[in-house]
Parts: sequence; C-alpha cells; structure tokens
Amino acid sequence: TLNEAKDNAILICHGLTGDQYLAEPHPVTHKPGWWEAVVGSGKPVDTDKYFVICSNVLGGCMGSYGPKTPDADGKPLGLRFPVVTVGDMVRAQRLLIDHFGIDKLFAVIGGSMGGMLALEWLAHHHDRLESAMVVASSARHSAQNIAFHEIGRQAVMADPEWQGGDYDREGMYPAKGLAVARMAAHVTYLSQQAMQHKFGRGLSETDKVSYGFGADFQVESYLRHQGKAFVERFDANSYLYITRAMDYFDLAAPHGGQLREAFRGVNALACVISFSSDWLFTTAENREIARALNAAGARVSFAEVQTNRGHDAFLMDEPEFHRLMRGFLNGVAAERIRKGKRV
Repeated sequence: TLNEAKDNAILICHGLTGDQYLAEPHPVTHKPGWWEAVVGSGKPVDTDKYFVICSNVLGGCMGSYGPKTPDADGKPLGLRFPVVTVGDMVRAQRLLIDHFGIDKLFAVIGGSMGGMLALEWLAHHHDRLESAMVVASSARHSAQNIAFHEIGRQAVMADPEWQGGDYDREGMYPAKGLAVARMAAHVTYLSQQAMQHKFGRGLSETDKVSYGFGADFQVESYLRHQGKAFVERFDANSYLYITRAMDYFDLAAPHGGQLREAFRGVNALACVISFSSDWLFTTAENREIARALNAAGARVSFAEVQTNRGHDAFLMDEPEFHRLMRGFLNGVAAERIRKGKRV
C-alpha cells in the first residue's frame, strides 16, 4: 500500500521478455509471477512495507503502447509504430510515477534489460530516486549481444508469415521464426555448466539416437518447448522493437565514451550485482558500472554472486542474491533514519 507520505514506492523494471506480472499468476500462461521468489510478504522486496510498481514497457505487448496498438483502422500498427529507446521507456515510467503523485521512489530495481532501465533512471532522473539496484546488466550493449539479437530478428523476419510486420492484418503469425529467436536467446541465459548439469548428452525419449533431425537430445526438446511456449504469450514485432531498444542503449556515448560522466550529480544510493557464470552480462561489465558510479562521486556497492546458473540466476532461488537485496533495501531505510527521516 502506498503510505500517506507516498515515499515507500519501489519500481521494478522487467527484462526483455518479461511483463508486469512479477508477483501474481500470468493471465496467459497461468504460471507464477516471474519474480515471486523476491516480491511478496516477508520477501526481500517486502510488500508489507513497500508499494511495488511494475509496468509493461513501452513497445511491449502486455498493455503498454506498442506495435499491437490499433491504428486508425482498428488494426495493429505493426512497423508503423515508431522505434523506441530505453530512455523512452523510462520517460513513460516517470509519467506513471507522476500519476501516482510520487515525488521520489524509495528504489528502482531491475535485472538484465530492467537493469538498463534502472541505469537510465540513475543517469537522467536521479532526482526522483533514493536508491537503485542494477542486477546482471550493462551500461552499453556489447557487440556479441547485438549479434545474438540480430540473429533473432532475422529469424522472425525470414518467416514467410511475418508479412513485413503486418501478420495481424493478414491473419498470420510468424510463430516458427519467433520460436527460433527465443531458442537462440535462451541459450545465452544459461551457463555451459548449467546446461551440462541439467541435460548433458541425455536423450529425449529413447536410449538410441534416430540418425535423423528430430529432437533426439533432451536439450533440443527443452529449447523447442521454450520456443513454443514463448510464441503463445509474446508478440513478434514487440520482440523486434524491444531488442532494438537494448541494442541502442549506451549511457557513455553522449559523454565521449566516459561512463562516469553519465553519473555526475547522482546522490541516490546504488547497488550493482553480477553473477559469476553470466556470460551475457558479465561481471566485468557490471563492475565497470560500479567503478563509474564511484568515479562520479556516487555511493555505490558491488557484489558478485557465485553460481553456475548463468544470467537467469537473478530469476531463480539464489539465497545469497536475496540476502544482498534485502540488506541493501534495509540499508536505504537505515540511511533515512540517519538523516532524521521517517521509515
């Protein structure tokens, strides 16, 4: 519940394929919320204390304006929807915060792409924050990550049913292309150790290989399942738009490549967390964010969580990560007390 002073609000920013259903069953898949391990009564983001906000990003397909938004003729805009940036997404979030009458957020928290949004808040809207937590993210998208996104986009656009982005108008859907995009992306969310431990060279159904092109191996069946499940809840054009927004994200570029300059004047408390086996957003990239904040005079803490689960560790039951999150938020509350403010 938002308190009378409206100073107990936490904004949570979702990742690339996430949405606003972080702590309740998803209306399409009926699966638990994607961050139920973290958000709820007595959990690290304690809903007995905090008013938690999570909105679908601009360009998304679960409520906010995006390529599925109807045009004047009542049919989806498709590629007539303008390309958006992470900055656009955050400005939309700021309008939402204004709508609630909240002057300053207790915290903004985001993992992966959500971490990019949290960094955008820190760099350009830090006057509206008491604190920010950036998890498994980066201040600029790497060439490798842009490459993986391009593979995914090309898979979608190569599907004959994509129809130049007008598949809804034509009564089609590029399910095969989007499923392949999801499969390729999902590989980047896991570590080699996690995949070997979970699947190894285990066979799907029989004890012999077929010497054909079916899903002989368990890892193949797993990826095919992930692709199929994804197309049932996500929009192909939204996938193009959101991956592009991530590709364009680069906080240092407007400052001659000097990331520290992007954080000048930041007085919010900051925490940056990475995972040791994450090769999508590496510990080195996250440490660079912490160093840049420190160089700009901001108060920042950094931690690397040891795990073999890869990038997706931030979505899983990682007790050390949860302790770090709880400890940081308690520290922000303690800072309030030190300054003589209410908690």
